[in-house]
Amino acid sequence: MNATEEFDVCVIGSGAGGGPVAWRLAQAGYRVVVLEKGPWFNEKDFYKDELACCRRRAYFPDAKTEPKMLETREDTEDGDGSWQTRPAHEAGWDLWNGNMVGGATNLMSGHFHRLKPVDFRLRSTFGPIEGANVADWPIAYDDLEPYYALVEREVGISGRVVAHPNQEPRSTPDFPYPPTREHPIAGWIDAAGKSLGYHPIPTPRAILSKPDQGRGGCSYSGYCGSYGCATGAKGSSRAALLNRAVATGRCEVRPHAMSYRLESDSTGKVVAAHYFDREGQKRQVRARLFAVACQAIETSRLLLMSTGPRHPQGLGNNHGQVGRNLIFAGGGSGSGRLSFKKFGEPLREFGTFVNRALQDWYVINDRAFGPRQKGGTIDLVEVHPAPIARAAPLLKEDGRLVWGKPLKRNLENYFRFGRGVKIEAFCDWLPHDDCRVSLDPTLKDKWGLPVARLRVDFHPKNLGVGWYLANKGAEVLKQLGAEEVISYAVGNPPTNLQAGGCRFGRDPKTSVLDPDCRAHDCENLFVTDGSFMPTGGSVPHTWTIYANAFRVADKIMAQLGNTPGNTLGKSQGDPHA
Repeated sequence: MNATEEFDVCVIGSGAGGGPVAWRLAQAGYRVVVLEKGPWFNEKDFYKDELACCRRRAYFPDAKTEPKMLETREDTEDGDGSWQTRPAHEAGWDLWNGNMVGGATNLMSGHFHRLKPVDFRLRSTFGPIEGANVADWPIAYDDLEPYYALVEREVGISGRVVAHPNQEPRSTPDFPYPPTREHPIAGWIDAAGKSLGYHPIPTPRAILSKPDQGRGGCSYSGYCGSYGCATGAKGSSRAALLNRAVATGRCEVRPHAMSYRLESDSTGKVVAAHYFDREGQKRQVRARLFAVACQAIETSRLLLMSTGPRHPQGLGNNHGQVGRNLIFAGGGSGSGRLSFKKFGEPLREFGTFVNRALQDWYVINDRAFGPRQKGGTIDLVEVHPAPIARAAPLLKEDGRLVWGKPLKRNLENYFRFGRGVKIEAFCDWLPHDDCRVSLDPTLKDKWGLPVARLRVDFHPKNLGVGWYLANKGAEVLKQLGAEEVISYAVGNPPTNLQAGGCRFGRDPKTSVLDPDCRAHDCENLFVTDGSFMPTGGSVPHTWTIYANAFRVADKIMAQLGNTPGNTLGKSQGDPHA
């Protein structure tokens, strides 16, 4: 393909925000190119090696050559809360969540919950919150619901619908795939929760419980979160969508393509995406329309680097909104231990899923806690089997290092005599002025580009709701008969759940994108990852990102019209280039 040949659509990024656009457009006959910064791995490249995966960063960039700068408040004795600035990796923050075709969806746990109607009207429902930039969405749940259902089919979500007081409306009676196999712990949680008057529900999983669409079913290895799937059962953008998009002959995926600038002309339209290839050579691709889906932090960075005649501050940034209102996920955590002596042989079953959640407090009506307010979701999940991650916390007791025989006894008790259940509680990360992305004025990456500079602070309300939910989860574990139950909330965010930075809305002065996720000041630029979200809801973001990307793909097709280009033949790129 020569350098001047033009595509209908150029998609930058290949995760939950990019895959649906590429698949939908290629399926409809349009010519699509996907630029992905990382390599192209397939199922045979994913194996359960904790050292490679999680200790030596096989699927992530080198944090020293591709750093991010981090600003956080420093705790001081006088409580002035001054800002401390340092490279993120020096502070122990890992802000790269997947560097490969399919992005972070290759490594997700696949716990999928929909947003609920109340999430689209937080400000209208609960009023403003001092110090937070809470805004209603410019669309409603009903606008997104058909696309949630589409994700269930096309990405593949396994589950079972069970009625509960805070259940969201559905256009289909149940999930298209039966639930994944459940561990006996799931039934014990059901009994414990119901005895307290609560409503435990099965957690939907973006994991095929049976083979379909050329993908294998779950192998029940227990290694989901942080690990790639060796059977294709996990609903990654690559396995579920991009492989099929490429098979149409109308989608080309270019791995090792680091996009560094979107070129715009004198009218303000984007005309080309500039990128570095694997050898570090500068390349470009031209298209009629561009969709950016680099995950929230990197999307803001790319737009800020993309200045032009009509965009002196960067694409979409004529009102200074790009990078503002970055959000993560608030919440709490905790755990409990179930002893083999108490629960017997069924507890030893390995590989099946606990898959239980509670949404009884999605809206909190508890006078002891305060006025009616937004709450969240509690997921009760199996502890990840990775042995190093499980053993590491046993190295210290009361802040002191443990070694020798005491360490051996700790390891023996933990691994031989019981197993853990985790509490993962999700609430809204309230957007505010001190959580944002900009370009660092001095630090550069290996390409000589300015790195993302993150100012990250949390709203105190996040902590209050997080503690409330974590304590409710602990109550269920205690009722179940768990020992050593703990619950807590912290201010630092889970950095794998990123959104915001390019929020959508109707007013260009307070938003980057219009309700169709098109840049207010650039008619052929869309943003389709989680950057669009004004608020994140009280669930993991991935299902909503997938659903919105499918919705925006339909808007893109409507703008392009019924004039798709010719097929690309076999120009698909080398999967291991």
